[in-house]
Amino acid sequence: MTERYRLESMIEIKDLYKAYTVGGAEVQVLKDFSLSIEAGDFTAITGPSGNGKSTLLNMITGIDRPTSGEVRVQGQAVHTMTENELAAWRGNHIGIIFQFFQLLPSLSLLQNVVLPMEFMGKYARRERSDRAMFLLDMVGLADQAGKLPGMVSGGQQQRAAIARALANDPSLIIADEPTGNLDSKTAESVFDLFLQLVDQGKTIVMVTHDANLVKQIPRVIEIRNGEVYSDTIAAPALFSVNRELVPLELRI
Repeated sequence: MTERYRLESMIEIKDLYKAYTVGGAEVQVLKDFSLSIEAGDFTAITGPSGNGKSTLLNMITGIDRPTSGEVRVQGQAVHTMTENELAAWRGNHIGIIFQFFQLLPSLSLLQNVVLPMEFMGKYARRERSDRAMFLLDMVGLADQAGKLPGMVSGGQQQRAAIARALANDPSLIIADEPTGNLDSKTAESVFDLFLQLVDQGKTIVMVTHDANLVKQIPRVIEIRNGEVYSDTIAAPALFSVNRELVPLELRI
């Protein structure tokens, strides 16, 4: 791999191996796994349940550590960082979206979006609420900002979770089954928001089982038995669908 390619890559994984010990036996989850994803890509990770998809996302975000191998994100050797370094790095550079939203139930949607900025000390204190409102407006929730998560629908909670993931303007979005608990219409609206983010230069890696969404994603990596089973990049012409994209300006 040339140095030029290294500079262009958002994610580089080399000879990744991950195993857990269960009942005294070693269970292999990822085996000699290598992968490169460039900045600005929209990549789907697919495959049967229990084959290592979520584990791969945990390796990329540093939530879990490899047994052996290398994980680099924007040139950072994630596999060598301390827990404190990982926490600061994640807070500044990665937005994570979960299937079950994981909004804090006692905080309003607005407060949930402000929280990552407070944790990382990003933006002036007086600007955080303005930025959070901007992001909630971007995902169509400005009129719900003062409500607790339990007072809005699952689709609205997921949109709030997306706004929260964007709070510190990360370059990389990691999404683990973000539409898994949504009806098909709401899933499409969330997916359209992802397309807008890619259009604005974000890199998205999304685990999904939704075949309809997979057809619309330019690169699809299928994992089976902890290995890359297929890696398909569709022709650009397949994605020349006319979409009404709202311009996003994420820095305010």
